[in-house]
Formats: sequence, structure tokens, C-alpha cells
Amino acid sequence: MSIGLLIITHNNTGRELLNTATKMFGHCPLEVKTIEVLNESDPDQLRSDAIRLTEQLDSGDGVLVMTDMYGSTPGNIAQAMCEEGKINVLAGINLPMLARVFNYSQLNLTEITKAALTGGQKSIIQYSPSNHD
Repeated sequence: MSIGLLIITHNNTGRELLNTATKMFGHCPLEVKTIEVLNESDPDQLRSDAIRLTEQLDSGDGVLVMTDMYGSTPGNIAQAMCEEGKINVLAGINLPMLARVFNYSQLNLTEITKAALTGGQKSIIQYSPSNHD
């Protein structure tokens, strides 16, 4: 079982998160592609690129698409790609979410989506003096 991962973000955010996670783990355990959305990018071309890349990434187990910000151009491109059981989309990508995807890369699409979402949500913590005990 192997899902694909497509990361769609502003500028090089996704590429840098992917590079960081890959260095942390020493390898990338699944097939990943990134799309960088620049101010001068053509949204129609980006949608075409995203469709083409998800087709390349889908080996039959589905594709998880992660984007940086709900309601933004990357998020809107990703959201338009949702397809029940085939393409799941999460907004708000962060390093803990990506680490979860790397850690649980053997899971199916539904399970890895939940793992990534949980990892992202649980990693947002406000530090206080009591946190460092």
C-alpha cells in the first residue's frame, strides 16, 4: 500500500517543509511532488499541473494533498481536487503533520489523513513557564 503526497503552497514553503522532514527522517518514505504558487502564477495552469501530478502520484491507493492555507490560491486549487476515497485534502500543513505522514506512510488514505490532521492539531501549543518542567 502506498499513497502519494502532493504539497501545494505559497512560494517554496512546501519544498522547504519536505526537505526538512526528509533530512529529519533520513529519507522520504513515499512519492511526493510539490507545487509552488507564486504571485505571477496562472491558477488555471496550476490546476492542470495539480491534476497531472495527482495522476502520476496515484498508484491505486490514493493521494493526500496538503496545502498551506484554507481559502488561498493553493488551498482553492487543492480543494477543487477532493474526490471521496481517492484524493483527500488538508489545509494548514506544518512540520508535525508532515512528520506524521512520514511516520505512518504505510497507512491507507483515510488513516494517514487522520494521522496528519491529528498531528497538526496536537502540535499547536502555547508555551508557558509550566511547559518546561
